[in-house]
Amino acid sequence: MTQRLHEDLPDTVRAVVQTGPSALEIREFPRPVIGPDDGLMRVEANGICGSDVEIFRGHLQGRSRAPFIPGHEPLGIIEELGERAAERWGVQVGDRVALEVIVPCRSCADCLVGRYQACRNKQNGHGVTPVDVEPSLYGGFAEYLYLAPNAVMHKIDASLPIDIAAMYNPLGAGVRWAVDLGEVGLGDTLVVLGAGQRGLAAVMAAKAAGARTVIITGLESDRHKLVVAEELGADHTVVVDGPDGRDIVEAVTEITGGRMADVSLDLTPMAAGPVTDALKVVRHGGRVVLAGLKGGREIPLSTDLLINRGLTVRGAYGVDSAANEKAIALLESGRFPLERLHTHTFGLDQVAEAIETLAGDREDKSAIHVTVQPHLGRTLEPEVAPHLLTTSH
Repeated sequence: MTQRLHEDLPDTVRAVVQTGPSALEIREFPRPVIGPDDGLMRVEANGICGSDVEIFRGHLQGRSRAPFIPGHEPLGIIEELGERAAERWGVQVGDRVALEVIVPCRSCADCLVGRYQACRNKQNGHGVTPVDVEPSLYGGFAEYLYLAPNAVMHKIDASLPIDIAAMYNPLGAGVRWAVDLGEVGLGDTLVVLGAGQRGLAAVMAAKAAGARTVIITGLESDRHKLVVAEELGADHTVVVDGPDGRDIVEAVTEITGGRMADVSLDLTPMAAGPVTDALKVVRHGGRVVLAGLKGGREIPLSTDLLINRGLTVRGAYGVDSAANEKAIALLESGRFPLERLHTHTFGLDQVAEAIETLAGDREDKSAIHVTVQPHLGRTLEPEVAPHLLTTSH
């Protein structure tokens, strides 16, 4: 038995398909038939991050196999739901949920001990699954998204503005990378290398965890992001290029009086230098978290520096369930002016423009947080009361 929020769901679903590097097209797919163990989500918004840019450009071929529907930060309303799925997920039609990228098996040894990100049987992840895997609709750049039985989802307050709620993934990254992996705590000093949306999220997460000093770097072109970083709690911002650019190691030495940082976090894409900087800005025994993808490039690493300074280095792979839950709580708290992060909203016909805007490839260079809203400009019926739900067998 399944329940529907709306009776007149369309028979076909529009979605953006990536067919190759920088090649997108809109296709229509049959609406999935929902049984007792799965569901259907109406996509409200899908956030765009730096990895979307690299996937779009074809730099991260290992992440997906074209043609596929991109979009790995989907947020939306459950439109149709099987009864066993409702019990398993603890949700009902009409709930707003956010999805994680990975769809684990939930049965292997790694899943059973909580390491589901390492699931050896994971498949059909959101935003990376080929369209020839039925029912095709696994990515967030679509009007509706198929909720597979093993999907990992989180409820979010439906009263939050859509573009704010869609920040669950970048904020989750800030929580996990700075606090959970970096172990930033009361009185600590954190250096964030990179002022993108996840760098700004790390500022918020660190301040929420009690960090005393947060230092964030950016390029000359990132000055508007550094202004927002200060509004979110950053204590110092450092521009590292251009005529006024500073060496970050010298800047941290000056700011901390030579004590250096307890934790550093590299979020810069495709750049090798910040990795070494991340190692040099922390104190003896400090912690370094590496999260900026380099597109498979070999990055020089001074092992003598690691050994002689007793550093702990961790790689940051995605966002896990615990970090998402903390991030959503922070979103719902209203503690930070998150509206300052969101800069652009696009429709389903504008996905290429959305990605290029975030990448800084368009005339408008002001982007920080960008979303695609697949139903933008379309009129949707208001959600019906629970007692009016349509039930089918």
